[in-house]
Amino acid sequence: MGSEETMDVPAEPGVDGQVETLVYGNYRSIISGEHPTWAYGGFPLPDGSFWRYREPNAVVVVEGERMRVAVMPVTRHHDQVQILDNAKNMFFSTRKFDVPERGSISLEWEQGAECYGTAPGDLYDGFVSVNLLDFSTGLAFDWFISNDRIATVYARLPFPGVPVPEDQSEDRPRYFCAFHELDVPTRPRQMHRCGISYSQDRDEVIFMLDGTVVDRYAPVPAKVASFLIALGIMTEKSIQQGKSISCHGQGITGFWGPFTITWRRT
Repeated sequence: MGSEETMDVPAEPGVDGQVETLVYGNYRSIISGEHPTWAYGGFPLPDGSFWRYREPNAVVVVEGERMRVAVMPVTRHHDQVQILDNAKNMFFSTRKFDVPERGSISLEWEQGAECYGTAPGDLYDGFVSVNLLDFSTGLAFDWFISNDRIATVYARLPFPGVPVPEDQSEDRPRYFCAFHELDVPTRPRQMHRCGISYSQDRDEVIFMLDGTVVDRYAPVPAKVASFLIALGIMTEKSIQQGKSISCHGQGITGFWGPFTITWRRT
């Protein structure tokens, strides 16, 4: 579809609350610049400059409802800040999505990857991501897909410029990142139906893949009031001795469909 569409759906008989659905896409606005629903992401730096997740030679192709982004090869890197080194090309949604205080918000979409020159079996050498990011809490709920690996990611990260969260529990880390590589086969260009559902009142996040619940975390240590969506071409290789090792000539193509977002308020 060429623009956002919103539809209010009546709740089923006998069910308290309300269900609302939004389809969010409009990838062609990245090219046209008209009524943009996506923009290049990044973070401000201490020197006043801005680190933009933009590969200068990336090719963006929009085919109807879907988008693919090809980066051949990946080149963006940072030698000091890991978060800046990881994402090579990333679009942020231009709006945030509010979370109901009671009930849940769920997102479903199609996602796939084709990687060139990456190490077989090594997800972190190059992958395609969808990230739900809340910069007020540092929480991130993600899906990573490469040629042959799929992972859920549950994290609380020190985003540049984001205040340090309160250390609310001494028996859990303030910052963390759990990569759960699933025992699910995949292949280059294969599209998967991914989903994430988050409930603020239950402090719970659920991950779905191709119609099946595959991961669940609770209690989430902070309440997410809203988040944005990020679409990434990424690596996850630790900086070594003050030098990025994430780029070695590999290429990555990402594939994304539109997002169906459902609010269930109780």
